[in-house]
Amino acid sequence: MLADAGLEISAGKMSSWWAGTPPTMRLEELDVLCAVLECTPNDLMTPEPDKVAARRARDAEAANGGNGNGDDNPNGGGNGPVVSPRFGQPRSIPPL
Repeated sequence: MLADAGLEISAGKMSSWWAGTPPTMRLEELDVLCAVLECTPNDLMTPEPDKVAARRARDAEAANGGNGNGDDNPNGGGNGPVVSPRFGQPRSIPPL
């Protein structure tokens, strides 16, 4: 039915949809899916504000140098060197 409506998707993508938590979905795909199922996007999606709040806290901690696991390690838990901007310095030449 999806192919007849103009949407051809891989078996892997169909599997992720069927599992219930696809990592991404294009708006065009959502439009076709809703047309085939005769529903609205609200019928297919559920807001999860708790997950959004947890992601914001984790992202803020990572931006402030934390390692995201709650440890207060000043070195960032092995996340690598701190990157700082090089104001006024020219860029290096890319390798050939």
